[in-house]
Amino acid sequence: MLEQTYYDKADEIIESHGAKAASLIPIIQDIQTEYRYLPPELLSYVAGKLEISEAKAYSVATFYENFSFEPKGKYIIKVCDGTACHVRKSIPILERLYTELGLSKEKATTDDMMFTLETVSCLGACGLAPVLTVNDKVYPAMTPDAAAELVRELRGA
Repeated sequence: MLEQTYYDKADEIIESHGAKAASLIPIIQDIQTEYRYLPPELLSYVAGKLEISEAKAYSVATFYENFSFEPKGKYIIKVCDGTACHVRKSIPILERLYTELGLSKEKATTDDMMFTLETVSCLGACGLAPVLTVNDKVYPAMTPDAAAELVRELRGA
């Protein structure tokens, strides 16, 4: 059960977009921006407010890869594993980050909710490969050591 403040914030977001079915995607995008994930309870709540079925709301939210029902850390690190980054050794960067953060393919977020580590197919910065982002800020020409140093800096921030 979520605190009432979550529902109040959802009401604000719904009001800003209008309570109509066509507003579902921008509403759930704003909710995810607010909380760094899409709480399932809020998706059900939004569906009710927009007078659409929960099944419809869930089908939209699960269709798009950007939506996550799992809480994410303060810093969301995305390591690119597209072709350009892969051939320029993005996997050793990912492996170093797994080690530094105590994470794995099965466990993407640290227990303190500070970091979430994800891989993505492309970040659209192939000329800067290998690339990672932290909360959408691009870090080009990364190395395993530079990635570990970045984590240390973020921990101190």
